[in-house]
Amino acid sequence: MALAVIAGEIIIADFHLLDAFGLIVKRFASLLSELWVLKTLAFAVMVGAVMALIERSGGVGALVHELSVKRSWVNSRRSALIPSFIAGIIIFIESSITSLVAGAVGKPFCDRYGISRAKLAFVCDSTSAPVCSIITVNGWGALLLGLIGGQIAAGLIAGEAGEWLIAAIAYNFYAYIALIVTFAVIWYEIDIGPMRSTSASDEKVICEENRKTIGLFLWPMIWMIGGVIGFMLLTGGGNILKGSGSSSIFYALSLTLLLMWVYYRMSGAMGNREFFLSAYRGAKSLTPIAAILLFAFAIGGVSSDMEVGTYLASFIGDYLPSSYLAGAIFLLSSIIAFATGTSWGTFSIMLPIAIPLAIGLDAPVALAMGAVISGGVFGDHCSPISDTTIISSMASGCEVGEHVRTQLPYALISASLALVLFLIAGAVLV
Repeated sequence: MALAVIAGEIIIADFHLLDAFGLIVKRFASLLSELWVLKTLAFAVMVGAVMALIERSGGVGALVHELSVKRSWVNSRRSALIPSFIAGIIIFIESSITSLVAGAVGKPFCDRYGISRAKLAFVCDSTSAPVCSIITVNGWGALLLGLIGGQIAAGLIAGEAGEWLIAAIAYNFYAYIALIVTFAVIWYEIDIGPMRSTSASDEKVICEENRKTIGLFLWPMIWMIGGVIGFMLLTGGGNILKGSGSSSIFYALSLTLLLMWVYYRMSGAMGNREFFLSAYRGAKSLTPIAAILLFAFAIGGVSSDMEVGTYLASFIGDYLPSSYLAGAIFLLSSIIAFATGTSWGTFSIMLPIAIPLAIGLDAPVALAMGAVISGGVFGDHCSPISDTTIISSMASGCEVGEHVRTQLPYALISASLALVLFLIAGAVLV
């Protein structure tokens, strides 16, 4: 990642090394002066503290004991990943929280039933962004409504932004297919490509004699999820769509750590010294992830300054057959999202391009919007510099490189099917 940033800045500086060095310093200084960046980096570190405390307190073992022994809901390799999949489906407020909760729920079951952390990371990543892009009562919806509203204000399309968004989500083919493929992979225990050679973690969860309460696991999860929802409403002035995602996550995790300290002390699960030492060790273990996120943000900025998206968009000309437009937009959005590591940035680049193109070629506008959303989610899903990719790896305890390699074949299958649907829809609807 560091080499990619350096190479990009050298190109921007027209190969003047001294100027490139100045740009690199300015890039990171600018990033570290942004409050949302600092909150995101702090959030990555605080997550390590929360997860370490839950494990140290006995909450992880209590969860496994409750679901595997007392209730027998998770009693096989097939069912071990189902709790993570369900968590990924029902938590749609913010993709990072989706990945974190799905990873926290799934790790002990994967360790108990011999499932690799890479497969857990795939489940976390394959539910987070797809679900958030379908159920858009979140920051994703706020961004998309704003972008669509801009096109309405410009007079390119007429109607309500909400109606256009609902119509576009109906064509979000990649997200729907990714969820179906993920469930099939879990239920039929499908391992393809590099996933076949992954091995399970050496960590073992002993739960048969566990006397800890499941509240040690559940309450921190409830505080974290509830906190994000509450702070999204608070920062959005009562409108969750206008809330700040980075601020909400930061505040929710800060509140969660405070409540955990009070709860663990009162329940006798941990003493002060053990609590703060475990929190420090957990935070320290995820410091490298925070560094990776910082470099990912830098690469995204470099890509933006180099106008990668605009350059790639220039390949779509006015003479492209309208029946192929949706497929072409999907591919282009995928490439931009993969290169920049951001689906939101891709939406911002491509929606103002895709809508006028669809109008000019007399193609379905909602289908073009759906292609942008699908392509953004797919490219972001596969990108090694995407925050959701990195956070899914972090939440699952899997190396980022291994996660990217092992999930790529599944994502390509979903993308291929989505591309076929976009071509069929283009042929039928035009």
